[in-house]
Amino acid sequence: MKKTIKLLSCILCFTTATVAQQNDETTNTLEQLEQQVESHEKVIKQLKQFKVSGYVQTQFQYGEKNASLKVGGANSNTKESFSRIGVRRGRIKFTYEKGIAAGVFQLDITEKGIGLKDAYVSIKDPWAGSNIFKVGVFDRPFGYEVAYSSSRRESPERATVTTTLFPEERDLGAMLTLQAPKNSPWSIVKLDAAIIAGNGIKADIDNRKDFIGHLSFNKNFKEKTTLSGGVSCYLGGVYQGSSTVYTMNGSSFESSKDTSNYGAFAKREYVGVDAQFATSTVLGMTSIYGEYLFGTQPGDKSSSKSPNYSSLPTGNTYIRNFNGYYVTLVQDLGTLPFSLIAKYDYYDPNIKVSKNDIGLYGTGKGDIAYSNFGGGLMWRINSSLRLTAYYDKISNETSSNLTGYTDDLSDNVFTLRLQYKY
Repeated sequence: MKKTIKLLSCILCFTTATVAQQNDETTNTLEQLEQQVESHEKVIKQLKQFKVSGYVQTQFQYGEKNASLKVGGANSNTKESFSRIGVRRGRIKFTYEKGIAAGVFQLDITEKGIGLKDAYVSIKDPWAGSNIFKVGVFDRPFGYEVAYSSSRRESPERATVTTTLFPEERDLGAMLTLQAPKNSPWSIVKLDAAIIAGNGIKADIDNRKDFIGHLSFNKNFKEKTTLSGGVSCYLGGVYQGSSTVYTMNGSSFESSKDTSNYGAFAKREYVGVDAQFATSTVLGMTSIYGEYLFGTQPGDKSSSKSPNYSSLPTGNTYIRNFNGYYVTLVQDLGTLPFSLIAKYDYYDPNIKVSKNDIGLYGTGKGDIAYSNFGGGLMWRINSSLRLTAYYDKISNETSSNLTGYTDDLSDNVFTLRLQYKY
């Protein structure tokens, strides 16, 4: 009996020790698992703060003999129409956001090379989160179309007035956005104000800085209709590379030669009004948006395009008063994944001269007005993929006194674009 009791006691002690050891091992295993889960959660949280997005636009273009296509090289035989295929835009965007700050870096990668598109830091206010300070390279806050992403825009390209005044859409500087919190009735109003270099995404090479302001509103009505719009202003200058400056007197350019002109800055001032309207009916979503711009633009004899150069200009300055506008209509086809697109844009670089007066008294091809009527069909294949077929009918002002512009140029363009967004 005593032996039996001793044996049972030994078995019980061994069992107890074994169970205790197993419990310790289980506890250690659970602690290790908890540590691994916690470590994984930290990694996942960090990954959520880092985002990669972008889109690729591959396209085929067919142009008349005088056309300027956006992909491929120029026409090698200006007596015949030509076609090109290429990558119009290949964007990859990196965003890292932690707390009130975020860093954004975006590249454009095509067969022509790699270019910078965005590189900025943004900081939100720690209270409402609706006021933002941004510094670096970013979209200019002027009007609507400048900052309207090319991945969302229905027409293949921006309007002529937009691409002339704001080449590459972006600039280097600092911007402050002021907006009331979402729960405030004043949240429908937003103010963007920026100080920029005024030289596109090229390096800042002069001492002058430009100002851009955009006051806008956005109002939803019964969740089916949206009305928005705004007013913009641009106050800046363009470096004068010589002592000769031309200004308009009636329909003629008059020169002013003065040593004080050299190194000074010609007035560069724009005013813009934009509006957008969208509503949903049994016909599908209907969207209409447009913009009107006018002001003073310095340029050279052959062009009124805004500066985007790597070195200061050395030529004479031509100062012109301009106006321009665009209107876009997008109509979804009911519940079908198709949308009809119609767009008209117009740009007159010099409103003080027209038709047969161009080519006389110092005027030239830099004073020719252009209009463009475009139309097409967009197929939204899925949430990431879409196909667009679009035709641009481009018309230019003609003058019997300007060689090469006695008739309308043959420069219409057909674009077939496949876009993938990720």
